[in-house]
Amino acid sequence: MHDNLPFGGEPNADFRARIARRQAEAAEVRQRELLEQASVVNSPDLRIRIWERLHEVTMPLDAGHRLLGVIAAQTGLTLAQVQTERENRANPPAAAPPGAAADPMADSAPAASSR
Repeated sequence: MHDNLPFGGEPNADFRARIARRQAEAAEVRQRELLEQASVVNSPDLRIRIWERLHEVTMPLDAGHRLLGVIAAQTGLTLAQVQTERENRANPPAAAPPGAAADPMADSAPAASSR
């Protein structure tokens, strides 16, 4: 936050150089993330999440929204893959019923004996 202000006694040339380095680093990070959003190594879900973070926009839940096509084009996914992820988000898997054990092996573990 205070990095955009000159340090006490910092020469103007050093301040400008420091700001230029920060801007170059930020541009490099953004470029890497742009490559990651379209990398076939990443899952469609991850690619869409990277896209959302870069653009500071959440994928619309409306199946006919024009932005879905933009997301598909910029992530290297098909519109069908983006639609599948949209449907997954709109219809998350049902949660476990209340009172269900989180660890199925927890009930079968032997009780510790007290002496």
